[in-house]
Formats: sequence, C-alpha cells, structure tokens
Amino acid sequence: MSKPTTFVEITMPQFAESLVSATIGKWLKQPGDPVEQYEPLCDVITDKVNAELPSTVEGVLREILVEAGETVDVGTVIAYVEVAGTGANTAPEVSSSTVASEEPVLQGDQSMRHRYSPAVQQLAGEHGVDLNQVIGTGLGGRITRKDVLQFVEQGQSAGKNTASEQAAPSNQGGSFNPVRHSGLHLSESPRIPKIEVEKQQTVGSNEYFIDVTPIRNTIARNMRQSVTEIPHAWTTIEVDVTNLVVLRNKYKDEFMRREGINLTYLAFLLKAVVNAIKDYPIINSVWAVDKIIVKKDINLSLAVGTEDSVLTPVIKKADTLNIAGLAREADRLAKATRAGTLKLDDLQGGTFTINNTGSFGSILSYPIINYPQAAILTFESIVKRPVVINDMIAIRSMANLCLSLDHRILDGVICGRFLQRVKENMESYDLDTKLY
Repeated sequence: MSKPTTFVEITMPQFAESLVSATIGKWLKQPGDPVEQYEPLCDVITDKVNAELPSTVEGVLREILVEAGETVDVGTVIAYVEVAGTGANTAPEVSSSTVASEEPVLQGDQSMRHRYSPAVQQLAGEHGVDLNQVIGTGLGGRITRKDVLQFVEQGQSAGKNTASEQAAPSNQGGSFNPVRHSGLHLSESPRIPKIEVEKQQTVGSNEYFIDVTPIRNTIARNMRQSVTEIPHAWTTIEVDVTNLVVLRNKYKDEFMRREGINLTYLAFLLKAVVNAIKDYPIINSVWAVDKIIVKKDINLSLAVGTEDSVLTPVIKKADTLNIAGLAREADRLAKATRAGTLKLDDLQGGTFTINNTGSFGSILSYPIINYPQAAILTFESIVKRPVVINDMIAIRSMANLCLSLDHRILDGVICGRFLQRVKENMESYDLDTKLY
C-alpha cells in the first residue's frame, strides 16, 4: 500500500522589511524533479540582491504557478512540492505526464519556446537532443543552454556522444584568450558576457533579440533614477603610485602565503579613501530634500561586475579595518558576487562607492552615482609614463582618480580637497607601511 501524500505550498518569502515583491529569475527545478530540504528551487531577484529560494521540505516538485520573469507579492504561492504524508489531503491535480510522458507538459507563456538561439541549436545537435522534448526555463518558455545540458544529464537524450558532452560546456561557456591590457593591477582577465540571443524569424532579417533580464531591468531603473534626480558633476586628479607599486611587490607573495588571496591595489585605495572621508565627512552623506544626512559609519560599496550585471556589495564599517582586513573583505564580496551567493545584508547600507575601472585598462571615466549616495570614485589603470619631477623627466607609475558628485550636496572646493587628501594618502605609502 502506497503512502498518502501531502502537497506543501512554496510561497515568496520577505527577504527584507522594505521589500513587498520579488521576481522569479529562473527555475532551477522542473515539475517531476526530486528536491531535498533547503535545496534551491529557483533564483529570486529583488531590487537589492539575487537570491536562491530553498525548498522548505523534501519531496518532488509537482507544479510551478509563477513563471520565470514574473513579479509577485510577498506571500504568493509560487509552487507545490509533494511530500510523503501521514494522511490523505486535498491537493491540486497534477498530471503524472509531467514526469513520465514523452511530451512535456508546458505551463504559462510559451511565446518564445520555438525561438532557439544558435548556441542552443548547436548544443542540441551535438547531443542528439529533440528540442521539442525540452522544457524551457527562459522568458516565454525559451530554451536555454542550461536546459539542454540538464536534459542531457538526466539521460533523456535520444543519442549520447560522450566526447561532445565533455567538450560542449567548455566551448559554449566561453574559453577566451588572455586579454591584452595596460593596467598593472589586473588580477584576472575581465569576464566576457555570455548572452543568449534570439534571431528574428522574418526571412531575410538581419536583426536579433536580446532578452532584458529582471536584474538588467532593475539596473536600468536605478541608473535612470540616479541621472534623473541627481545633478551630476565630475572631477579627476592624477596620482603618482610608484611607491605603492614597490610596496605591493614587496608584500604580495608573503600575503598570498599568509592569507590565500591576492593583495591588490584596491585595498590600499580603500584605506586612503576611508582616511580622507574621516577628514571630509560631508562626502559620506545623502540628500533628504530639506536636510543633508551625514552617515557616521563609513560603509564602502564596491562595484563588482559579473557576466551580465553590476552589483555593489558593501564593506561595513570600513574605517575599523586595516589594509589586510579591507583586502580580505573585498576579496570575499567579489567572489560571492560572481558566485551568486551574496546575502541581502551584503548589499545594504552603503554610503560611498568605489569602482576599480582600471582593472580593464580604463584611464578616464565618468561614473554614475550609486543612488542615493553623494559620490562615487573610480580608480583608473596604473600606467608607466614620463613625468616632470624637479625639472627632470622620470618614468613613474601614474593613475587617475575620477569622482562623480551630487552637486546638491557637494561643490568643487570640498571635492577638490577630498580628492587631494586621497592623493596625499596614496602617495604617502612607502616600504614602512604596515598591512596589519
């Protein structure tokens, strides 16, 4: 005699007090898939962070009520999970064909289902996959590379090619040659976006489509709000970081052995900025219409680029950390951002933003302020070039610092002094500087 079953509702949780809704980014499980307790069911996107929604129970995912790309209120039922129970319960009807039928049961909007990207078609051909049998998790039922790979891994492919299974993920995932650059502080090659595109179906068309993801839509909204509400101005200053280059070269190998992470120039910049904000606290403020709110805690937001977005995780109370502590925290947040494991708290409370634009060779930039902060600073590429010192020409390692400012709060005088103080702090590093 089989055990009776119970259907458990999976609801959209409240990730933070200020959040009242969230968007399903992508379903990681499909109807019929077994799930363990705390195993992620789907990616959830909010204005603050991407997060994985774990299952509250162990069982089998039976029905998805909210499709990828849809935004729902907190508390909305988004799926049902079937679990072994102790008694009969009334449950929504779920077709067993979801699991066993050769033809998958499709739910929700399927308008994009048969618009395959070249990458998907190539991958399906290599594995002998009939795309009509694959359930798409993209917007409008679109089939992604991950859907095809998951289909193959489940052993449902009509024909398996072991060699192509091993080669396809690396080829399609983007094996790129090292990027040539002039920056001296690039710790890794810049990540190249992997974008699924859809060709327009009209015969003879030379257009294609790129889906706007929920997180890209959030970035667009926040950037538009920043440039619309904040009167931007910007200024830049040149810094001689020759002594800093020597200092880092002295400690980087020892630091790697001791901490297991790279000692980047960014850590030294963070310390220089923290000390400058202490001298000019108005930089650490926000506009509140009838008042200016100056933040006592110095929480530095770091602009971290992923393959398809930019997030700004926060180093909390950066003024309490030494250079080594700042390096550890920056490394932790950068890795968590790229791995998609940031917590909501990691993105809240930032008071001033720093962007290491020099990591991809930029020498001058005009950054958009991270709303509602008062300013953002970019650290440009370190480049060796001739400069005049005491009427003599010398080869020095030089870098630019670019500051965008909210002209409602800050003016040229205060920002000029702030940048000058950052410059002094950067140029004051020498071989006697302590990391701890």
